[in-house]
Amino acid sequence: MKKELSFKESILIGSLLFGLFFGAGNLIFPVELGHQSGSNVIPATFGFLISGVGLAVLGVVASAISNSDSLYEMAKPVGHSFGIFYTCLLYLTIGPFFAIPRTATVAFEVGIRTFVSEESLGTWLLIFSTLFFLGTIIFTLIPGKIMDTIGKFMTPIFLVLLSVLIIFSIISPMGKLGDFPPVEKYASGPVVVGLLDGYNTMDALASLAFAIIIITSIRKLGVTEPKQVAIETFKSGIVCSIGMGIIYASLSFMGSTGKSILSGENGGVLLSQMSSYYLGNAGKLLLALIVVVACFKTAVGLIVACGQMFKEMFPKSLSYKAYAILFTFISFGIANLGLSQIISLSIPVLMFAYPIAITLMFLSLFVGFIKKNQTVYRWTVGAASLFGIFDFLNASPAFIKESSVVVSLLDFAKTFIPGFSIGLGWVLPTIIAFVIGYLLAKKNKTL
Repeated sequence: MKKELSFKESILIGSLLFGLFFGAGNLIFPVELGHQSGSNVIPATFGFLISGVGLAVLGVVASAISNSDSLYEMAKPVGHSFGIFYTCLLYLTIGPFFAIPRTATVAFEVGIRTFVSEESLGTWLLIFSTLFFLGTIIFTLIPGKIMDTIGKFMTPIFLVLLSVLIIFSIISPMGKLGDFPPVEKYASGPVVVGLLDGYNTMDALASLAFAIIIITSIRKLGVTEPKQVAIETFKSGIVCSIGMGIIYASLSFMGSTGKSILSGENGGVLLSQMSSYYLGNAGKLLLALIVVVACFKTAVGLIVACGQMFKEMFPKSLSYKAYAILFTFISFGIANLGLSQIISLSIPVLMFAYPIAITLMFLSLFVGFIKKNQTVYRWTVGAASLFGIFDFLNASPAFIKESSVVVSLLDFAKTFIPGFSIGLGWVLPTIIAFVIGYLLAKKNKTL
């Protein structure tokens, strides 16, 4: 039995983890953050790195420590029904409801939008998304080596081009870093606002689904002892963190220094404008090609993952192909709402899903101490779920948020729940629930 991975193997696994996390969608949020946070760009970026990088890697490490082979296994100590519910919620979130539609809209915003008129955007999005998802379903149902080939060549090219943009922005910045007042959102508590912005990458949620890929890869390299697998996962996570951290910080810098030149409703538009500013039409065309291919590959991978998971959880329901077609059609419909609308609709769901994910991660880190005790899990995850509903309502569209019942609930939350106003009202109740669950388990001698 192999004791540990070599340095080269750790780099290889770290690169795999980076590739799983970092898709084209990850480019748009730090750019937008830098563009809006003004003089608070540094603390806002720090908060973004905590959730966008730290929590993402933590999810994979937590899975390894708890020896969980799937998200369902990680959530199952709460109960079978909850394990099914949360697995479905998470896969639908990183799948057909938000992440897959976002691949098409990011590809359109970065690759196509600047070449068409504003008046015809809706028509061109419909045409583009139709072609995008037709190609996606073909590769999903008839997979071939071409997707692996694209991944091997296009990802390095994508990173090279991005590096060129980053180098240009450092050598010849468009303006001064943070030399403008922040928009209202970032005026106070920029660290926490940046942390919540990091939710949009969905990487912490995806980490709970991707973990088994990393763990399996480490085992295939000869490391099978659970404790050492966790250590190797952590080492590879460090490699991934460094790469993602540098890119996120650089993109935030680019968005900030370009405030006086760039304008756009989302990070996809801003990124396209950056490439045009530094590299002209040739750079814009190359960036368009690479982002479209990167998004296409991500969409295929997510549809395959979601189709396989739902087929595995519900073997007597639809076939894998039926799930793949269903998820593709759902993704197509949601994609035509547009990128900004998809992001706004995803925020309430993320505000509910993230507290549960973070809670499961930390419970998994302490699995040697709490032994996956059901009482501890139910109290702790139950509190995170309950108080996460308040954050869900607070981030909901106006027609929900402004209803009389919801207004009363939110008034209660603002008055009695510490941290609610900054989106962290679930933290203290969850900690208290953990203590209660632990004491009850000790009293009942189940721990």
